[in-house]
Amino acid sequence: MILGNLVRRNCRLYFRDKGMFFTSLITPAILLVLYGTFLSDVFRDSFLMAFPPEMKVDTQVVDGLVAGQVVSSILAVSCVTVAFCSNFLMVQDKANGTLRDLRMAPVKSATLALGYFLASLISTLLICLLALGLCLLYMGSAGWYLTAGDVAALVLDVILLVLFGTALSSVINFFLSSQGQISAVGTVVSSGYGFICGAYMPISSFGSGLQTVISFLPGTYGTGLVRNHAMGGALEKLGLPAESLREFRDMLDCNLYFQGSQVSPGAMYAILGGTIGVLLIAYILLHKFRKK
Repeated sequence: MILGNLVRRNCRLYFRDKGMFFTSLITPAILLVLYGTFLSDVFRDSFLMAFPPEMKVDTQVVDGLVAGQVVSSILAVSCVTVAFCSNFLMVQDKANGTLRDLRMAPVKSATLALGYFLASLISTLLICLLALGLCLLYMGSAGWYLTAGDVAALVLDVILLVLFGTALSSVINFFLSSQGQISAVGTVVSSGYGFICGAYMPISSFGSGLQTVISFLPGTYGTGLVRNHAMGGALEKLGLPAESLREFRDMLDCNLYFQGSQVSPGAMYAILGGTIGVLLIAYILLHKFRKK
């Protein structure tokens, strides 16, 4: 009952804070408008240039491919950045002294920590699933090549990425205690995460050294999963030979490689799931040994 009250309290405060809530909610919508309006033509031209001049390509399939890249980029970034925004409530409670008051009540420290985590997870899931709905509407208008299995896989991808973002932000926010630190971390995450996870620019466009570094980051494989499920149907509709299709998937980061070996979708799920587990254990241990 205490945990439930804490989760409701944290969710209520988050949605009542118009600054945090609308920033979290509007960011995916703004990205969708910007990507769909300004970058879709750039993506379309780059795709058309990749095909041989003599090859006839269905422009509607290309539009579906562009929509898949736009949607996968938005979801891969938003699931993590929104988690950081919703989890800043824990830092705000530290900064204004509310957390100190809560600790004076007969509530275990572990219960407080779990309350912040679950509230952030619920809030972020609500916003990201709404963003997924908007993205699916956009894909329907641009060119729909998804199966029911693809949609279900995208929902699973969003849930896993939200879990990853919530766990990562919980560990990082544990060390923050002021509004200035919130602003600094929020700026770094919102501006930098999209690049290091391969959402803004394909990893294949980076140098070999940077590609090696990025291959060690678990967020990269979350982006790869979303890419595969958002673009797989349109890629198959292109009708390319097997070798050309593989090269195209390499270019779009649907195929990811670690130390020269291709990483299967199952391995991507294992990496993301294992990272979530490690981060959760770290979050638990940080709170357990906080006083010590």
